[in-house]
Amino acid sequence: MDVQPAAFLRTTLPLDLSCLDELDSGRYHSIWLPDHMVSFWPDSLWTPEFTDLATASPSPHRHLDGMAVAAAAAVLTSNVSLATSVVDTVRRHPALLAQSALTVDHLSRGRFILGLGSGETENIVPYGFDFAKPVSRFEEALQVIRLLWESHGPVDFDGRFYRLEHARLDTEPYGGRFPPIWIGASGPRMLEIVGRYADGWWPAGAWTPDHYADMLAAVRQSAERAGRDPLAITPCFVQVCLIGEDDAALERIVRAPLVASFLLQVSAHVLRGFGFDHPMGEDWGGFHDLNPATLTRERILGFLDKVDPEAILAVVPHGTPGQVARIIKSYVDAGLRVPKILDYSAMAGLEFSAASAVNVRRTEDELLALCEGQP
Repeated sequence: MDVQPAAFLRTTLPLDLSCLDELDSGRYHSIWLPDHMVSFWPDSLWTPEFTDLATASPSPHRHLDGMAVAAAAAVLTSNVSLATSVVDTVRRHPALLAQSALTVDHLSRGRFILGLGSGETENIVPYGFDFAKPVSRFEEALQVIRLLWESHGPVDFDGRFYRLEHARLDTEPYGGRFPPIWIGASGPRMLEIVGRYADGWWPAGAWTPDHYADMLAAVRQSAERAGRDPLAITPCFVQVCLIGEDDAALERIVRAPLVASFLLQVSAHVLRGFGFDHPMGEDWGGFHDLNPATLTRERILGFLDKVDPEAILAVVPHGTPGQVARIIKSYVDAGLRVPKILDYSAMAGLEFSAASAVNVRRTEDELLALCEGQP
């Protein structure tokens, strides 16, 4: 079975590019680079009171520009593809994205993947950007990028959100091929857009293998309606999981405040589907509502007091490397081909963070062994 894991390259300080040789060795399909202004962890939790990670870094929000780090990685690697995971189309004008993507693709000699999404509140609203109609804005941004890439000479565009007048982008694509566009999407309208425009797809959340399969089917149906080859869209996924040596380790991991805070990224609607009330209330929208700077210590204490560890375990695959690999294999059976195993146990503290990389690699090995020889 043609399955190959992806790797993450952290784009936060301290920046460590020394790992690139290993990531460029052929083991990984691609390296995924986040592009954030703000992390998902609330400021009020990032203190020594709640985590010893705060003794190692003064802030969880020490982010660097994901496109700039991709450019650096492009000249320090030779083989592996590089993907932004993901850049939103609100903070960056699509004309700038179109040019930047071509730039990094030339620097990498054709190995860049432009990963795009419609954005999250935390990276947009605090900075004064207009976050109205994000899906419509996103689709129009894709139209502008494609128009600039594929047109010869000046072009005009009069859209709802963007306007071009005698605009041009004469930079030719590397090797005659434009960078692939991968899109992060889960909602019905976004999945429809994926089918029409994308070369690869990540769900912003897939809570069961059946859920993943249903979303992938919607993407492929959209591609068929658009006259595109549905099998040419690469199915990917950032699989958040909790990996521990045994049940005792998992018991400690799941009770760590920063691990519990993962539920802030999950909507009340999703959690109800697993039989749990959301600690933030019945209207909580998950990562779309999350703004870490505005969650006060009092509200976080109330949240932590209401968190049921079983709710975390219900939505996050967990166990030993072998157990987690078998869960991810069920997503592979649902159509996944490029998994990134993201071990959230690293947020349980310095002890678990130190073990996380080894546990992820063991899980990757177990997964590849399960997939070996299957059609």
